[in-house]
Amino acid sequence: MFRGIDEVDWASLRHAQGSAEDVPGLLRKLASADPAERQTALDGMYGAVHHRGDVYDSTLACVPFLLALAGDEGVRDRAEVVELLVSIGDIAGSRGDLGAAVRDALCARADVFVRLSGDPDAAVRRAAPGALVRFVERPARVLALLRERITVERDDRVLLALAESLGVFAERCRPDEEAHAAAVRLLVELSGPPHDPGLRIAALGQLAGCAPDALPADLVPTVVGLLRDRSGQRARARPYDGPGPDTLAGRLRRLRPSDEEGSRLLRTLHRALDGRVADRVALLCGQLTSPDPLDRCNGVWMSAGLFRAWRSGHTEPVPLIGNQLGAEEGRLHDAAVAVLLELSELAAPAADQLHALVTFRPELRIRHGERGAPALGGPLKALAGAGDARATPVLAEVLAGPVVPHDLGLAVPDLGRSALPLAPALRRRLTRLPLDAPDTPAQAVPLLSALAALDDIAALPAVVRLLRGMPDGLPRRAAVTDAAVRALGAFGGAAHEAVPILRALLETDCAVAAADALWSVTGDADAVLPVLTRELTDSGSGRRHRAAAVLGRLGPAARPALPGLRALADRGDAPVRVTAACAVWRATGEPERFLPSLRSAWAEHPCTRATIAECVSALGPAGAPLHDVLRAELASARRHRPGAGGSGIREDLALLRVCREAVAGLGHR
Repeated sequence: MFRGIDEVDWASLRHAQGSAEDVPGLLRKLASADPAERQTALDGMYGAVHHRGDVYDSTLACVPFLLALAGDEGVRDRAEVVELLVSIGDIAGSRGDLGAAVRDALCARADVFVRLSGDPDAAVRRAAPGALVRFVERPARVLALLRERITVERDDRVLLALAESLGVFAERCRPDEEAHAAAVRLLVELSGPPHDPGLRIAALGQLAGCAPDALPADLVPTVVGLLRDRSGQRARARPYDGPGPDTLAGRLRRLRPSDEEGSRLLRTLHRALDGRVADRVALLCGQLTSPDPLDRCNGVWMSAGLFRAWRSGHTEPVPLIGNQLGAEEGRLHDAAVAVLLELSELAAPAADQLHALVTFRPELRIRHGERGAPALGGPLKALAGAGDARATPVLAEVLAGPVVPHDLGLAVPDLGRSALPLAPALRRRLTRLPLDAPDTPAQAVPLLSALAALDDIAALPAVVRLLRGMPDGLPRRAAVTDAAVRALGAFGGAAHEAVPILRALLETDCAVAAADALWSVTGDADAVLPVLTRELTDSGSGRRHRAAAVLGRLGPAARPALPGLRALADRGDAPVRVTAACAVWRATGEPERFLPSLRSAWAEHPCTRATIAECVSALGPAGAPLHDVLRAELASARRHRPGAGGSGIREDLALLRVCREAVAGLGHR
């Protein structure tokens, strides 16, 4: 199996971590009898010779030995070795001559994968089809092999892998019309009776990706019916639905789909349907109303993918997600809470269920973890995030209790003016915080953010106390200072007594935040311009970015800083360039030469859109040259950053609000 391995000059070869002299050891450990040793070696292979999908000269040298490992029935975990080979040779990960050489080496030994497609180990048979469609070079032979394996295979999971590989094959051989059509016909055949419901769903998912015209007209009712049939036939796995201890491991376990096969089947179909939002919504509603809680749990997670990418389609599924909150605290409950938390105001159709949960299950208002301070419970955070005023009295009860979550203040800004009754209690908590306790920053920052959002000028003495009294050595002191300064800025002219403190901070690391607040409180451009102009030349792009943003707020008063802003608008990363260009526009009232670059940044760097939209809104009628861009954004069905994760929906909703205000002329100031 390892014949010739010591004859390779591994020390002269490279991988992601440097010299490849450790590779022979990794290869030998892949054949170890110790499962932990095998897993560590596999991790090492992915972390070195195939790091992040790349290939190296050492990767090419590994191929013969990996093939030998895969073909030796005495080696355990061979399926994972086959998966590694498939990933190494996938055309998407192959770059340049080296990638082509790796792929050629695998194609030359494709007979290994042909044998493995009939291996006694079902796990190996599941992995082999992915290699067949990538490394067996004659399409007619690939199709014949897949058809043969589908005919004789009895393991349901292997059949699913064969259907998936058939879809990959159909996509890869699309230029060969005859082979593509034959693959599509086989998928159509697999999508109908008498095949197993899971296999039929898998085939439909592949058709949706490679041949959508071949899908049945009644696709969604068909899939929902098959889903019900599959659930009825499946031996029910016991889901982890007991309340149990609220540990990180327990929560992660509950957040994983317990029916991973079903999750993959439906995820494939949803991904292929992509912009067919109406079909996806109907499919989600079918999943979310299934009698099987595992199907409903998968439906909850699939809905998150739809909501993150598309601006419509949430109205019907959200109440159905809210209905899952009635489950005992466990997998389904946790999934529903997690998705509703992401939705922000879009969670409003589930607000009744959230309110009922925090009313009748008070133990869910606070989450007590194994380590760290208590945190606000997910249902209550989701209710507040939806902007539902009924969260205010519940938060008041929590504030009055013996244990107050450190992050409670973060829930307040979403409630707007309806959270005003909380201000006195929040203010008292801020006043009573010890100035030198290590956990003061964790508690102070959310409180300061909340009081700033409520414009609670009565909190001014408590804010000043923090700024004057915190010891220099306090951990995360700068974060508290920054939050306190932002609160003073939010209070505006009413915070005039804090001007000496803000002036003193102009020569510290919080200079930009202090200048921003000082401008809000006094409107004195002469006091802040020297600081902001200096910060434009700082080596840290973060400080330059923030300084440019504050100069933009100054408008025409920032004209003395125009040389530095213009220079910054021509260099650096996109967010810095855009912020500086917007500041120039707001200072001069003319878009000058930056208008084309702003249009380009809008299209190429979606993360800059909020900055540009806020600039256009602040300019009022002078922002008209970009109103067409904002109108196009408002008309777009897709979210501007669909891959932004948990914060993407909130950011997108904020962008749309600013665009609407700008186009309507409501944002000018």
